[in-house]
Amino acid sequence: MTPPTIYELCQPRADVLEGRIRDEDFAADLSQVLKGTAPELYKNPAVFFANTHPTRGLRDLFLAVVDRLTGAGSQLGSILRLDTSYGGGKTHGLIGLRHILTAADQIPNLAEFIDPARLPGQEVTVAAFDGENADPMNGRRMEGNVLAFTPWGELAVQLAGPAGYERIRNSDRLGAAPPGAETLRELIGERPVLILIDELSIYLRKIKGPAAGQAAEQLTPFLTDLIKAVNSSPQAVLVFTLALGKGGQAVDAYGEENQRIDRIFAELQSVTGRQITALTPTSEDETVQVLTRRLFESIDHSRVEEVVRAYQEIWQRHGEALPPVGQNDDRSEELRRGYPLHPELIQTLMQKTATLENFQRVRGMLRLLAQTVGQLWREQPRASAIHLHHVDPGNERIRLEISTKLAQQAFIPAVRADVSSTAAEGSKALAQRLDASEFGGLEPYGSMVARTVLFHSLAFNEPLKGLSRLELNYSLYAPGVDPAFVDKAVRHLEEESEYLDDSGTSKLRFLTDANLNQMVRKREGQFDLETVRQELNARIGTIFAKQRFEPVRFPASPADIPDDTDGPYLAVIHWEG
Repeated sequence: MTPPTIYELCQPRADVLEGRIRDEDFAADLSQVLKGTAPELYKNPAVFFANTHPTRGLRDLFLAVVDRLTGAGSQLGSILRLDTSYGGGKTHGLIGLRHILTAADQIPNLAEFIDPARLPGQEVTVAAFDGENADPMNGRRMEGNVLAFTPWGELAVQLAGPAGYERIRNSDRLGAAPPGAETLRELIGERPVLILIDELSIYLRKIKGPAAGQAAEQLTPFLTDLIKAVNSSPQAVLVFTLALGKGGQAVDAYGEENQRIDRIFAELQSVTGRQITALTPTSEDETVQVLTRRLFESIDHSRVEEVVRAYQEIWQRHGEALPPVGQNDDRSEELRRGYPLHPELIQTLMQKTATLENFQRVRGMLRLLAQTVGQLWREQPRASAIHLHHVDPGNERIRLEISTKLAQQAFIPAVRADVSSTAAEGSKALAQRLDASEFGGLEPYGSMVARTVLFHSLAFNEPLKGLSRLELNYSLYAPGVDPAFVDKAVRHLEEESEYLDDSGTSKLRFLTDANLNQMVRKREGQFDLETVRQELNARIGTIFAKQRFEPVRFPASPADIPDDTDGPYLAVIHWEG
């Protein structure tokens, strides 16, 4: 029985379906949320949480902060660190905290994230420093028309208004001698206070150089005093972000600054004896659920099992043509949990595309997938799940993502020649021509193969680039897909592609430079066939003009045909028994 399609089971969110998503919709900005100027997706608490998956990390964060603010017994501490790589949900977590503590009554699905009964019964003061929007040279305009130049200046205004700023004006204006722990404790007062610090690495980059005065040197003593002040205030909590990848290594554009901040806090933890608790907003195994929650308004999970059974049957029937199943490889469960996103699509984005320096993990995946989902629902090709080959580099927004956001401009000639050309580029790419000439009325096998190979080619590490034939089959096999046509498309691509690696490697992958096939074809086009025929006839006539062959017998030791003679030779293969 034919399984249901993605169009029957899934309803994309309106902004995804209508293509109204902008780049800024994927970039959370804490300062904009606090000022009320952020996009609706972030500033509206109801919309924000409707689009947010309740990850373990978010639930742990919200509970840890609330327990500290209410003085509950099960506290993780007063200093919390959100620790993930770039685009991993850190700022998202801070925005969620702000909404829960200031607008809980506007969040219909609040219970998904925290028990409403545990929230503080009194108003919580939220003060935040966002290094991305800080202006250490000219000052940032705050409440009461105050210009604040430093983190302590901005926090003082938010904690105690213009009067609070006057208390530390000299420290802020000089960018030196930040307020001590007692002064900060005075600004916090005897009340529930949440202090948020985001993008401190960007602030560090801004205050480099002599023109910044003493601010850079004063950051460490300020953080020391802030930690002491928060720790000594029973209802205060500090949450800060740090963009570190696996193994504690900074991997984004502000890597040096993030490593420095990590060292500062490690030293402060040792000196002050205050424990800093690290939390991760989104674990890797939850990424696919974060994506589907943002992309789809609803998914009919009651019928997803029909799709899973259809794929199980295909995987069992063609087991020999697929990669071996390892002990931890549960394809059915991965498809079930991440539906409608095929497991191989997510694996490729997380394990290969994510190795590119500019790829922003969840944020980068959302940008690609939002365009893909919108295009699928517009064009309605048959699909029981969303595969890697549905990501179309012929889509101008996706093409732009590859060339600019991922900095893979070098692959664009290969995309244009072999994978997918845009309407403005005129001539069709090889895959598109194959779809029309070889697979008319069928699935677009040429494009399916070429797109899959392309996205497997976009990786930082050389060993990760490309995929085997068995891996290609796993990526493509689906209800309605004929393996024989997949084989045919691969053969055509290998024979006719201009940029497919033809070096004899066991992997299918595109190169940034043209392969030997293209070079030969270009040279062929430079010669007139009749002229070539005449030249060959003339050379043959010259070589055989003597009408006498010199014999060379094989095997002989050694058997050698001189390179510097005009005479023709006759090779005789014989065996002396």
